[in-house]
Amino acid sequence: MRISVSSDMDEPVARALLAELRERGHEVRVHGALSPGGDSRWAFCSEAAARDVAEGTADQAVVCCWTGTGASIAANKVPGVRAALCTDAYTADGARRWNDANVLALGLRLTSEPLLKEILDAWFAGAAGQDADDRQNVDRVDRLDDARPTG
Repeated sequence: MRISVSSDMDEPVARALLAELRERGHEVRVHGALSPGGDSRWAFCSEAAARDVAEGTADQAVVCCWTGTGASIAANKVPGVRAALCTDAYTADGARRWNDANVLALGLRLTSEPLLKEILDAWFAGAAGQDADDRQNVDRVDRLDDARPTG
């Protein structure tokens, strides 16, 4: 799978994320502080990773900042992106199953390496559910992108 990754800081958990994704066999594209010369501002690097998903050059993305909040907000501004800030494996599973999330947002402050692996396990094991209510909600969120002003 092609995964776009962004981080606004070169932190141990961000480096562990890259290593873990590559170890799992994913093709990784890097934005931000982990990319030499990259723009490390959270809004910019998170947008870049999210655009990779929206444009189809990445299947999914993982965006990181200190709390994960800014990264998720920036990613969610990109039409076609459904970013979920996940602090545990249960949330990651639900984000994939109920929300068909295609961008995982992580906080660098509280995510340990063991927790990171649990979150990634749940994220990659999860898939969009087929419950009619869940699909209607995801479709509604997608239509909100069409109502967004351009510019």
